[in-house]
Formats: sequence, C-alpha cells, structure tokens
Amino acid sequence: MLASFEMETITSEQPTVPAGHADASADESVLPRRSPLRAAIKTGRPQEWIKNVFVFAGLLFSGKFNDPSAVLEATLAFIAFCGISSAGYYVNDLVDVELDRMHPKKRFRPLAAGELSERAAMTIAPLLAIGAVGLAFATVNWEVGLMVVGYGIAQVAYSLGLKQIVIVDVMVLAGLFILRVAAGASAVDAHASEWLLLCTGMIALFLGFTKRRQEAVSELHEGTSSRPVLEHYSLPFLDQMVAMVTTGTVISYSIYAVNSPIVGSEMMWTIPPMVYGIFRYLYLIYDRSDDRSIAAMVSKDKGMIAAGAAFVTVAFLLLYVFN
Repeated sequence: MLASFEMETITSEQPTVPAGHADASADESVLPRRSPLRAAIKTGRPQEWIKNVFVFAGLLFSGKFNDPSAVLEATLAFIAFCGISSAGYYVNDLVDVELDRMHPKKRFRPLAAGELSERAAMTIAPLLAIGAVGLAFATVNWEVGLMVVGYGIAQVAYSLGLKQIVIVDVMVLAGLFILRVAAGASAVDAHASEWLLLCTGMIALFLGFTKRRQEAVSELHEGTSSRPVLEHYSLPFLDQMVAMVTTGTVISYSIYAVNSPIVGSEMMWTIPPMVYGIFRYLYLIYDRSDDRSIAAMVSKDKGMIAAGAAFVTVAFLLLYVFN
C-alpha cells in the first residue's frame, strides 16, 4: 500500500501526495513529487488528445481511409493539433495558476504544485506552438497550417478572457471542434459537409454545457469557486441548454446520415450507436454524478467505449466494405 503512494501520475488529475493528506487545506504547501519531465508531460494533458480524433472525421466520411497518403496527411494534422492544444493547456495553467492553488483538486497540477516552474512553462508553450504550426505548414498544407494558427489564437483568447464570458465560453470551445473537423477534411482534400460541421458544432456545445454542469455541481458540493464564469450559470439554465443541444445533435446528425454523400441513407445504421453514446453520457452525468473529464469518460467507461467502437465499425463497413 505504501508503494502505491510513491507512484507518480502523468496524465490523471490525482494528487501526488499520499491519500491521507488529500483533505489538507488549499493553502497547505504541496511538496513536488514528479520529476520535471513528468510534470511537463502532465501539463500538456496528453489524455485530452482524444478530442483531436475529430480531425479524422473527414478521412473516415470521405471514403479515403484506404488511401495511405490521405491517412498520413490526416495523422500529421492530428499530431499538429495535439501539439497546439498542449501549448494551449500550458497557457491556461499559467493564467490560472493562482486560482488553481485554491482548488482542492487543481492545486495538484504541476504549475500550481510547484513541480514545474512558470519560467519553464513559458518556454515550453511557444516551442510546442511553433512545432505544431511548422509541422502543419511543412508536411500537410497551408490551409491546415492557418487553421492550426487560428486554433492557437482562439485558445489564447479563451484563456485570457473569453472563458469568463457566459455562453461565449462554450461557443468558443465548439468552434475549436469545428476547426478540427475542417482541418482534417482539408488535409485529405475532402469536402466537409455543412451538416457534418453543424453536427460537430452541436456535439461540441453538448459537451461544453454538460461539462459546465459537472463543474457547477462539483463546486456547489465542495464550496469552492475556481471558475468565475460558473457564477453566471445556474443548474436550471444549464439543464435547459443541455436539453436543447442534445436534441440539436441528434437531429443534425440524423439529417447528415440520411443524406450521406457516399452511401446515402444507409448511414442511418450509425444513428443507434451515436444516440446510445449521447444517452450514456447523460446517464453518467445525471444519474451517476460522474465528475470525470470528457476524455476520461470517453476512454474509460465501457459503455462509451462500446458506443464509439460500434459507431466506427458500422461506418467503416458501410463506407469501405459494403459500398
């Protein structure tokens, strides 16, 4: 049991101090337990890279998954977005370092816990951004490069102030998801359907408002206030927003599936796993009071994994086997 206390975590949001001290007051000093390298990796949030799989939407739905060059281009675009998103997390943690130190969980982030110096973070962030932008321009195309630049600018604007503006904060996050899909389509020289982009935006709004609800419930129970914008979100309002965007997501994807540019209405077979995934996500948040991150729920919950695997399998069969 003592050995488990000594294990270092890289991607989880777990404390790096023994569990017996997890209830220490927010102003108690936290001794660094990770090495600088592990702290740097954790700050980049590699577990959140799963969100960048939206880059592959254009590749999958354009019927080019069997084209090696298209797969390579999409993969390079995915890596570029992973780099620029990690740079954004560095900026976010630098801006929020003081607020994080007052939060019962976020105070264990490397910057807030003193495991990674702010000077090091200010050096790593631009290096990641330059590397991501350079990769996109040099190995994919100039359009993807510009989208990566736009993504980075939007992230910085979000961290510096947009995340404090009610509703706008969630809309910015939705825009970042749409950028991922558009960039992925551009990387493989495919047309991103207007309905696909609309559906992406609705899914992003769904994830954004459900995340705000998780945070609001968590801070209500813990009596903390690390995200000022939550003061403007009430639970009834968030519940109403979640209901609206859930409906919009299901309807917009259903319309896209009925009018698939490659297999037509056969894509309707992908609707059941998509709907189940959304309902499962709502079940975890509302009925199970799951406060894990979006990435954690999608990658660790068996129901969500099954829904994602079923969706991708059915779409692949329709687009590449039976077509």
